Amino acid sequence: MSVNRILLYYSLTPLPDPQAIALWQRELCERLGLRGRILVSPEGLNGTVGGEVNALKQYAKITRSYPGFRGMELKWSDGSAGDFPRLSVKVRDELVAFGAPGQVTVDQNGVVGGGTHISPQELDHMAGSRDDLVFFDGRNAWEARIGKFKDAVVPEVETTHDFVTELDSGKYDHLKDKPVVTYCTGGIRCEFLSALMIQRGFQEVYQLDGGIVRYGEARQDSGLWEGSLAVFDARGAIDFSPEAAVIGTCDVCGKPANTFVNCSDPTCHHRVLACAEHVRIHDDDGLRCPTGCRPAHPEVNA
Repeated sequence: MSVNRILLYYSLTPLPDPQAIALWQRELCERLGLRGRILVSPEGLNGTVGGEVNALKQYAKITRSYPGFRGMELKWSDGSAGDFPRLSVKVRDELVAFGAPGQVTVDQNGVVGGGTHISPQELDHMAGSRDDLVFFDGRNAWEARIGKFKDAVVPEVETTHDFVTELDSGKYDHLKDKPVVTYCTGGIRCEFLSALMIQRGFQEVYQLDGGIVRYGEARQDSGLWEGSLAVFDARGAIDFSPEAAVIGTCDVCGKPANTFVNCSDPTCHHRVLACAEHVRIHDDDGLRCPTGCRPAHPEVNA
């Protein structure tokens, strides 16, 4: 019986021919029977792919054979190719869609001028020794509804593209002289976000190395993380242990909830947070945004 998993990874390095890398990645995944989402840009590679474990190991070995990807870290989680509708390999100007092309420089060592990487253990120590430490969520606001670090600042953004405007709004200027730890799902969004924050005058910026995924692997639900981790595939969310707290509330009835469903209006790209009862109603009849649908652009970065 074959064993299936999902692999999350990124590698930041200048790519002179992203289109050629994308073609190579597509051919490799198709040959190995993998599905998922891969983004390629002049800044590097970012992907989440699912499939049979041996095929994923072969994929990782071959991808790491490219000199710029040699040090690429791998994050494994439960799942399979079936959690993705198809294989998507796209070339973008930015590896993470902040809408700020050219503002952040990537060299062979990664992002230039980004925040200091800290491990889960270092984060716990810092949180215990510095009462002015600020957690700054680098994800979309809806993701934090079901899971976040305790007392974190959650910017009011619907997509990554909104972050630059949010940072420039002045809302967070009072944090510029405090120690700030940015965090996101697997770490890549914070590579760029931390650099953008430093450029805007934040004095002491850290980023959680490996993101929430690495912290959850190390601490499960016995640390500073609360709730479930939202993911951009059929799983919807993952928990790090059976003791995971449910911090979200159903948009319809207010009961505890940690499951997002897509609004049944095909023109609406918003997600509705639903309890088990309203997930069943959505499966049977559909569920629309309780407060009315609003135009939006779907998020393109996981």
